[in-house]
This record gives sequence, C-alpha cells and structure tokens, in this order.
Amino acid sequence: MILRLATIADAPALAALGAETFTAAFAHLYTAADLAAFLDAVHDPDAVAQEIAGEECTHCLADNGGKLVAYCKLRYPSHYAHHSNAKNPIELSQLYALPQHTGTGIGAQLMEWALDQARASGHDSVLLSVYSENYGAQRFYQRYGFAKIADITFRVGTQLDAEFLYQLRL
Repeated sequence: MILRLATIADAPALAALGAETFTAAFAHLYTAADLAAFLDAVHDPDAVAQEIAGEECTHCLADNGGKLVAYCKLRYPSHYAHHSNAKNPIELSQLYALPQHTGTGIGAQLMEWALDQARASGHDSVLLSVYSENYGAQRFYQRYGFAKIADITFRVGTQLDAEFLYQLRL
C-alpha cells in the first residue's frame, strides 16, 4: 500500500472510488433520486479533475497495487472556518475507504498524512464534518483528539442531514 497525491489522470478512478465508498456508507439514507443527484455533482470525473487541478483541494490516495482503495481530501480555505475561532483552519473534507479495507489501518495512515500536511502548512486547526449517526467515524476522529464544536447540516439532493462539525487544535 502506498500513499500518493492525486493527479489529473486519477480523476476517473477517484470519482468512481468516491461514489462507491459514499454509496456503501450512506445509500440507505437517501432516495434514489437524491443519491444520484449528489453523486452526479460531487463524484463526477470532470468535477473531481477540476478539484485536483485547482488550488483549494489536495487529494491523498491509498494505492494498492495500482487500484485505489481509499482517499482523503484537504480543503483550504475550509467551508466551515466561520464556525471556528482558529486563525488558520484547514478542512479534512473526505476520508473514505472501500468497505473491505475499513479497519486495516489505511484510515489511520491517511489521517496521519492529513495532520502532517496541516502542521507543515502552518494551520492551527483541522475541521471536519461527520454524520450525526456515524458513530464509528466519530470514535475514529475522537481518538485523534477531534471534538464537536457545532451542529451543522449536509445536503444530499433535497435531504438535509444532521452533522457534527469537529475540530482538532494543532
């Protein structure tokens, strides 16, 4: 397993991985129409390619023999900065692994990469949103010292989900 930064050439595979991991974790919460609208907007290969090419997001990929199995994304500036009193927060926007790779340590490797990047770039906190009923993810983040700072919502199609905004001070 190697961790590497995404390139434009990774956009189709990363879009597919993003759609597959989100669907595996959350499809049961949404109507087919809401899920399809979300996947079409967020995990479209062109949209992912624009993020990779842009300045706001950095994607780290977990590559297992040429197959992407997990990833995380850092976003600066954070969409949630207004909820924090940190001076220079960065956002951990996504951290997902294929179901068969959950619990294998890949998430920890991606989290360590994200925290190292945040520190090296001079950020004083990391923000992330987590679904209010995703208890496993909440425990994972809490092990790193993240704590809830706000109740927020996350839109998928026409549905608004209750989410928690977590912060880790660096």
